[in-house]
Amino acid sequence: MTPPHRRADRLDVPHGFFGRDGGVSQGVYRGLNGGPGSGDDPEAVAVNRARVAEALGTAHLVTAYQTHSAVAAYIDRVPDETIKADALVTDKPNLAIGVLAADCVPVLFSSANGLVGAAHAGWRGSLGGILEATLDLMAARGAARDAITAAIGPCLRAPAFEVGDDLIAEVTGKYPEAARFFTPGDRPGKSIYDHVAFVAWRLTEAGIDARRIEDVGGCTLTHPERWFSYRESRAKNASDYGRNLSAITAAQG
Repeated sequence: MTPPHRRADRLDVPHGFFGRDGGVSQGVYRGLNGGPGSGDDPEAVAVNRARVAEALGTAHLVTAYQTHSAVAAYIDRVPDETIKADALVTDKPNLAIGVLAADCVPVLFSSANGLVGAAHAGWRGSLGGILEATLDLMAARGAARDAITAAIGPCLRAPAFEVGDDLIAEVTGKYPEAARFFTPGDRPGKSIYDHVAFVAWRLTEAGIDARRIEDVGGCTLTHPERWFSYRESRAKNASDYGRNLSAITAAQG
């Protein structure tokens, strides 16, 4: 079966932001858990990932070992070893690249010269430069920044993204102008972080035309029946959590 997924109108290549629906995992991983690093049954994860690949018209799906870094890697084939990176870029037909997230922001990219990218932008990664690193890599391989399109997927969003003063200090310590992305929360000592707006700002600052950025919507925390959420799993004292897959492929061969 083809798992349901969200698409961005501005991306003109096969892609999708996948959530829980359409998978075979059980228990806390119920649904389309795409995370091989989770404690889920590896066979179930493999089936889920194969369904995502099939939905994109390919038999090959590559994700990396993510560490909230600012490392972006280009691949031209299915790697023999695990890649440690938080973004992948390729231009090879029939090779889908993806990122895993469970509240962090997934961003998919396409460019006029055939390059595509996928970035995992948690608040640490987006602050540390993973979006800029992805665009720098695409530019180094011939993509014109003004011809790159970006799509932001389901993630933890305002008004559900509640943070403390320590996170605000980290973000504004690097970017004082980012104070505008924080508003007072309902609880004492808590604020709301519009991380999606921060991500969009960093994309424009890195050279993408704001008109080429699309947000497909969806809050992982407030709709845990649709998407896996790390914060929701913590609130329930769950033993683990599933990972949402967002993937893209350059072209069909």
